[in-house]
Parts: sequence; structure tokens; C-alpha cells
Amino acid sequence: MNLSAAAHHPGFLSPTGVEITFVLIGLAVLGAAVLTVTTRQLVHAALWLVVALGGLAVEYLLLTAEFIAWVQVLIYVGSIVVLLLFGLMLTKAPIGRSPDADSENRRVALAVAVVAAATLVWVVVDAFRSTWINLHGVVQGSSRITGESLFRHWVLPFEALSVLLLAALVGAIVLSRRDDAPTGTGKEEN
Repeated sequence: MNLSAAAHHPGFLSPTGVEITFVLIGLAVLGAAVLTVTTRQLVHAALWLVVALGGLAVEYLLLTAEFIAWVQVLIYVGSIVVLLLFGLMLTKAPIGRSPDADSENRRVALAVAVVAAATLVWVVVDAFRSTWINLHGVVQGSSRITGESLFRHWVLPFEALSVLLLAALVGAIVLSRRDDAPTGTGKEEN
């Protein structure tokens, strides 16, 4: 093998800048996700969720899946977190530390999380064991390919979901504008 050819071709385990950035952002997303589920303040948990979901959007951009990245930002970071915060405000949940936010089942929760993560990793590795991604062909996560697939085969579920989200938003607005005071008989007390 020619030494100059080996110098220009990175080895299998030689990371590039994109791969290093991917791992660093992945670690930041993991840290934000851990803080999301371990904090005792509900609003802080929602804000750490924004960081975790935003980091995932950056990961999608690094994988050249622009459409999926913007869907992640619009739907999850924008809509879902706003809906979560809206729900917290509607239920008059405590803003500061909440003793009700901790059920003291940390060991059980950790065991369930480890088993679920191990199962997920095993399923993904088993499913893609012999599958290789062709990086030199058509980009599968591009806006054009995803849009054609979405609006050719999935347009009815897409529109049904948009109507469902609109109904949830209208319902939330109606609930937030409802008066808390019980209605009386119309007579005022002196």
C-alpha cells in the first residue's frame, strides 16, 4: 500500500470534525435530558427539555436531514414545550421546588430506564446490523424526498393530525378563559 494514499484516506476510526461535533452535542443532549428528569422544578424541567430537543435538531442538521431538523424545532421545541408550559400554567402547578414532583422511586425509575435503553439499543443494533447507509447517493433526509413521501402517501394522517392539534389549542384557550368563580343565583350579598 502506498504511504501517500494512506495519508489522504482517514482510517475507519479516524473522526472528522462533524463526527466530533456530533458526539459533543450528543453528550450535551444527554446531560440536558438527565437534568430534565432529575430537576424538582417543573418549569426548569421544561426549559431543559427545550435544550435537549434543540440539541437533537442540531444533530439532524449534522446528518444533513434539514427537513427533519426544522420539524423538530417547529413541532417539538415550539409546540410541545409551549403546550407543556401552558398546561403547567392552567393547572396552577407550583413554579418553584415541588415536593410532589419526587415520588422517591429513583432506584426503580433508574432500573426501568436502564432496561428500556438497553432494549432500545439492542433492537436498533439488531435491525441495522447488515444495513449500510449510502452516503454518495440521493440524500434520504432532504426536504424534497421527505416532502414527496409525506404529501404523496401520508397526506390524510398529516391533515388529521393538524385538525387534532388545532382542536387541542382551541380547547386549551377555552379552558384558560373559563372563570374560576362559581356562578351564583344572580343576587349579590351585602
